[in-house]
Amino acid sequence: MAEAYIVEAVRTPVGRRGGGLSGVHPADLGAHVLKALVERSGVDPAAVEDVVFGCLDTVGPQAGDIARTCWLAAGLPEEVPGVTVDRQCGSSQQAVHFAAQGVLSGTQDLVVAGGVQNMSQIPIAFASRQAAEPLGLTEGPFAGSEGWRARYGDRPVNQFAGAEMIAAKWGISRRDQEEFALRSHRRAIRAIDEGRFARETVAYGEVTADEGPRRDTSLEKMAGLKPVVEGGTITAACSSQVSDGAAAMLLASERAVREHGLTPRARVHHLSVRGEDPIRMLSAPIPATAYALKKTGMSLDAIDLVEINEAFAPVVLAWLKETGADPEKVNVNGGAIALGHPLGATGVKLMTTLLHELERTGGRFGLQTMCEGGGQANVTIIERL
Repeated sequence: MAEAYIVEAVRTPVGRRGGGLSGVHPADLGAHVLKALVERSGVDPAAVEDVVFGCLDTVGPQAGDIARTCWLAAGLPEEVPGVTVDRQCGSSQQAVHFAAQGVLSGTQDLVVAGGVQNMSQIPIAFASRQAAEPLGLTEGPFAGSEGWRARYGDRPVNQFAGAEMIAAKWGISRRDQEEFALRSHRRAIRAIDEGRFARETVAYGEVTADEGPRRDTSLEKMAGLKPVVEGGTITAACSSQVSDGAAAMLLASERAVREHGLTPRARVHHLSVRGEDPIRMLSAPIPATAYALKKTGMSLDAIDLVEINEAFAPVVLAWLKETGADPEKVNVNGGAIALGHPLGATGVKLMTTLLHELERTGGRFGLQTMCEGGGQANVTIIERL
C-alpha cells in the first residue's frame, strides 16, 4: 500500500489584526514559509510537483492564484505550478488532503501543502462583498436560490448564529465558554514560555512569537464584554481571533523519500471530510470524527493528541461532550481563541503544531478536525514515525 509521508512542516508566528504581520503582502508571508520549508527539508525545489495552498477572500493581494504567487515570490523554480483551495476555514487542511491524495494515488511524489491569510488587509467575507456590490447583489450567496429556500427557508446563515445554536443545543453556558477561553490563553502562554513553538515557527522580522495570547485576561474581564448577538452567549473573548499568518508542509512518497534522501517524520493515516446542517454550520466535527473513527476502526483512546479549531468555544465544548474525549489531550497548547485563526492557513498551522507536539511528547497518533462554512469538517489522522 502506498504511503504519504510528512517530511517537514513550518509556520510563521500568528500576527494579531493590525499587528506585526499586518503590512506584509500575503505572497511574501507564503514565500517566507516556503523558503524555510525547502531549506529545512533539504529537498530540491525543482522536484516539487505542485503547491496546494488554502486561502479565502482571494481578492487584491490574495487574488491571482496565491499559491503560485507565493512560490514565485520565494524565488523558487518557475516550472513548479500552484493551485489555491477554498474549503472555508478548512482550506489548508483540505490542501493537505489533496496533496496526500496525489501521493497516495501514485501520480505525484513530492507536493507542498500550505495556506496563507492576511485578515488585516482583507477582512473576512470582504471578497464576496466586493464582487457582489457593483452588481447590486447585497443579500448574500443564498438569496434568490429557489432550491435553497425550499430546503432551508430564510433562516440566517452565519457563524455567530451557528455558534449560538450549538451553545443552546448542547447546554453550554457563557461561563462554560469563558472558562474554556481562559484555559486556551493559559495553555498558549505556557507553550510560548516553555518554547514549545520554537522549532515549528519561522520568525518574520521582529515578529518572533504568536501575538494573540493575552497574559492579562481574566474571567472578570470576559464577563464585562457584550454578546455579539443580542441576548446571546458568544462574546469576542470566546471567539477565534482575526489574524495574519502562513504555514507550509512537504509531503512525499516512499520513492521520493528514497531518491531524495529525506527523513519522514509522520505518515498520513487517514483523510476524510463530512458535512451536516449548513445552518448550524459549526457542529460538523462531531459526525466527521465519528465517521473517521469508524472507517479506521480506531477509538479516541488510541489518539494521543487532538487539534480541533477553536472557531468558537461551543464548537470544541460540544465536540468534547459528544465524543467523551479527554480534555487533557485536546488543544494542549491552546487554540485559535488565544493563538488566532488566519483562515486559509489554519489547517496546516494546526497540523504543524500537532506534529511537533507528538514529537515532543512521544505520542503516536494525532487527530485534527475543524468546522467549516457550509456545515463541513475535515478529519486528518497522522502517525508519528
